[in-house]
Amino acid sequence: MEQNMDRRKFLSFLGTGAAALAAASAGLGTLEGKASAVSKTADHLFGYNTNRVSGFFEPIEPSDSDQLLLPRNYKYDVVAAFDDVINKKGERFGAGSDYNAYFPIDGSNTRGLLVNNHEYTDIFSIGPVVDGKMTAKQIEQNLYYQGMSVIEVYRDENGVWKMDTNSKYARRINGFTRFELTGPAAGSDADLEAKTVQGTFANCSGGVTLWGTVLSCEENFEETAEVSGLNPTHYGWVVEIDPFDGKYLKKHTALGRFHHENTAMGLAKDGRVVVYMGDDKKDACVYKFVSKGKYNAAKGRANAALLEDGTLYVASLKSGAWLPVTIDAVKKALADSKFKAPSGVSGSREELLAKFRTQADVVTHCHEAALIVGGTPTDRPEDIEISPFDNTVFICHTNNDSHGNIHGHITRIFENGDNLAAESFDFEIFAAGGRQSGFSSPDNLAFDSNGSLWVVTDISSGSLNKGVYKSFKNNGLFVIPTAGPAKGEALQFASGPRECEMTGPFFTPDEQTLFLSIQHPGENTTDLNNPTSRWPHRKGDTKARSAVVAISGFKRNG
Repeated sequence: MEQNMDRRKFLSFLGTGAAALAAASAGLGTLEGKASAVSKTADHLFGYNTNRVSGFFEPIEPSDSDQLLLPRNYKYDVVAAFDDVINKKGERFGAGSDYNAYFPIDGSNTRGLLVNNHEYTDIFSIGPVVDGKMTAKQIEQNLYYQGMSVIEVYRDENGVWKMDTNSKYARRINGFTRFELTGPAAGSDADLEAKTVQGTFANCSGGVTLWGTVLSCEENFEETAEVSGLNPTHYGWVVEIDPFDGKYLKKHTALGRFHHENTAMGLAKDGRVVVYMGDDKKDACVYKFVSKGKYNAAKGRANAALLEDGTLYVASLKSGAWLPVTIDAVKKALADSKFKAPSGVSGSREELLAKFRTQADVVTHCHEAALIVGGTPTDRPEDIEISPFDNTVFICHTNNDSHGNIHGHITRIFENGDNLAAESFDFEIFAAGGRQSGFSSPDNLAFDSNGSLWVVTDISSGSLNKGVYKSFKNNGLFVIPTAGPAKGEALQFASGPRECEMTGPFFTPDEQTLFLSIQHPGENTTDLNNPTSRWPHRKGDTKARSAVVAISGFKRNG
């Protein structure tokens, strides 16, 4: 191996074993960080036992074609696409596929339940909206096609991933499904005394829990709530479902109400549950929730009660402190006669004192409360993941053109004492988007067992292939090592169809399959007779369809 080989070409493979051999022969030293029991996180439910993701791949070049492109020797199967029938009842797969989570059936890597979020509808799912006003039918379709799908998936004898529509578990969860509220806002004046609410929608990303359920995040909920005549305070929460139990449906108000992107759950050193969360909008904050009680694996799903009682914190990047977002903290800030409302908070001191009377008010109007207590506004904090190797926390700050942060960056938080419940931290900019890195606008994250980050990008459809975004072409999926000589360098693994973003990367336990959503291909379409994308290019089909795919071709390493 030549000493001066280009680092990008040198990094055209994955796998600690292969990388160690190559690095040794090149005199570069070995990569750091093998999976260990240091961290107890739920970012990958089934843990890391070996370095499974490996095998060589040649990074692909950016593309503006209407195809999902992968490296040589990799393939994908469309498992479920918008409006596909998912069960015997004839329920349909929703629109705007986003987050994915795979749950093995009887420990299988080739048959399990796949939970998929549905973020929003588009012209392909409800038709064109005339003069900005939905018809009654469109309002109904809009509620139906958002939410979540639970489907059963399997890999057949030919290695093709398919959906089993005879599954007893397959079902839709949408804008008509009833949910139980938990935590301080349940039954409170702040939430119009509601203990149950109708529906979930605007379901963006999510996370898995240590007890085997899924947390789904309600993000941009306002428009659907308004057009449907629904109370907006019933939305913007973290939803919990059990893939194997259709009756288990909760919204946890203790985690705050804002434009949730995802959750990342881990354990503090003393056994308390910690949940990190991002708020996907400009000048929004980063949060974490620390439970009052401690996790007990023997209690199984009963541990969900830990999400009902604890302390919500907001990050102050200026001071490196986690600040409590509590009624006491808000009242203390407002008690200062010199208080001046920060940018993003409306109302006089007297009006705010009247608005924030209880913890229910704080969690319901969480963004304002967080700013009042000193939280730092940031650049669209989206997906957050806890490294299973060292308890550092990675945050995608997608972008914020108001601040000149055009291409976004990935922030890495180092908790004091490597304790997820710490009240102080330091941080670094782990990777910055731009021409120098080859990616722009990072969005969702996933770790593999070699410590590499899989990162999907979210350049808006209106900006793709234009101006300063032109060199990136369509949105992509990138692999970024978090340690070793390759640290922070991005390799492009996939390029999406036109006007889509790829979302929700999630591996099977053996890491031989990667589930990935293809969201809103052809998003700029205004005329159904002339769509800007026709992906997934089904024979005789003129529609572009959001879908979830299964990518295979990964090789075992040792």
